[in-house]
Amino acid sequence: MDVLWTGSIGTVGGMYLVHARLMPPPGGELPWNVRELVLQCASEEDRIEHLAVHPRPVARPVLGFYLLADRLEEAESRTGEVCRRALDRHSELDGWALLESAVPLHPLTNEAVGP
Repeated sequence: MDVLWTGSIGTVGGMYLVHARLMPPPGGELPWNVRELVLQCASEEDRIEHLAVHPRPVARPVLGFYLLADRLEEAESRTGEVCRRALDRHSELDGWALLESAVPLHPLTNEAVGP
């Protein structure tokens, strides 16, 4: 589902939540400042609005990127590009790997939602 957003400069695009799943090196721990490390590798053109860090489970931490894009594929692609830049540029992330950058999908249920 796209959520429409109108920016301050009058552009309209979709807001996406994209999860970047990471894999640590053997015995590796997610750096305490991973959010800042990743954001240092983002540019204005990446259109990242917020980055959430989910360090658990330790074996598969997730970075949650909230970003603006015209299409789902663009959002997932840009998320992967920013993550790869961070993995390449910061020694604190040596040995870490990007497993996937994708919008999280939740199964539909037949249960009613709401009161």
